[in-house]
Amino acid sequence: MVRIKRGNVARKRRKKILSMASGYRGAHSVLFRVANQQVMKALRYSYIGRKQKKRIFRRIWISRINAASRLNGITYSQLINKFKKSNIDLNRKMLSQIAILDASTFKSLIDITN
Repeated sequence: MVRIKRGNVARKRRKKILSMASGYRGAHSVLFRVANQQVMKALRYSYIGRKQKKRIFRRIWISRINAASRLNGITYSQLINKFKKSNIDLNRKMLSQIAILDASTFKSLIDITN
């Protein structure tokens, strides 16, 4: 059988992995085997992180809305309930932006629901 030389393909694959691992500490950015393991781990974490980011931001928005609504004498759950009954369809991201940047508008939104 004819011997197959993988020079270009193997080098390209290794260079791609090592370039992805640049910036890692110690041997994790220099040695291919270790770098390959770390890159695979990093890719798994980044996939999971993209899902977690959505949860984390929603949690932040809710806590901001809660803080702003409590300053106006109402809890978060009561506020959301009143918004639903009043057919005010603002998502939590927009509500938190309004609460942070424009407190008077947020107060007027709360007054509308009463």
